[in-house]
Amino acid sequence: MKKQKPLIFITNDDGYQAGGINALIDSMRGLGEIVVVAPDGPRSGMSSAITSINPLRAHLLEEQDDLKIYACTGTPVDCVKLGISEICDRKPDLVVTGINHGSNAAIAVLYSGTMGAALEGCVFEVPSIGFSLLDHSKDADFGEAQKYTRLISEQVLKSGLPKGTCLNVNIPKGDDIKGIRICRQTSGKWVEEFDRSQDGIGKEVYWLTGHFRNDEPEDESTDEWALHNGYVSIVPTKVDMTHHDFMDVIRHLEQL
Repeated sequence: MKKQKPLIFITNDDGYQAGGINALIDSMRGLGEIVVVAPDGPRSGMSSAITSINPLRAHLLEEQDDLKIYACTGTPVDCVKLGISEICDRKPDLVVTGINHGSNAAIAVLYSGTMGAALEGCVFEVPSIGFSLLDHSKDADFGEAQKYTRLISEQVLKSGLPKGTCLNVNIPKGDDIKGIRICRQTSGKWVEEFDRSQDGIGKEVYWLTGHFRNDEPEDESTDEWALHNGYVSIVPTKVDMTHHDFMDVIRHLEQL
């Protein structure tokens, strides 16, 4: 009996027409069968949002040997849920998301639709990876990033990941990358997040803006340090958000 090829599921949060997802598809070619279910337009900042009020729609855009591409009306997580539950003919061997236009390092992991989709892959118990490039440009060069998406995906297909854990992979811009660093999430936050202005009739409006404040810029164990020093950062990221060490500290609350 002929061995079945691995099934690779791909989505993103920038939409099926984005340069990043097309670069990711190209980098996965030859590793197995590919099913793409991606939003029909930009869905950045969706985190793990799902569509619960309106029905979802998906339609086949393209079919080639070992490749099917669908556009979906939902969020990145909707794409994973619908794709794995209804569109794929079997459980995927790997979920890869991205390549995101812009960083998803540090606190951005909480807001990212790219990483929301990767974490949803974990919920389905599929090894999952979110890829991001530190370049917001529509015409960003993904050439060097593709090398790392391929190498890391090959290793995860071979070795797997622990249940409930995915990889948050961020890639510096440019072609002088020094290598890979295994990191932890940087402590910091976005500050001065809104630009206040007025609309055409004088009513106040607020544009999301701001900059990231790194609270530990010299710590070489963090993803932000790795990226600013020319390394690809890989942060193992978990679905389980329980603070296990704190459970015993508050055990006395059970007596209230």
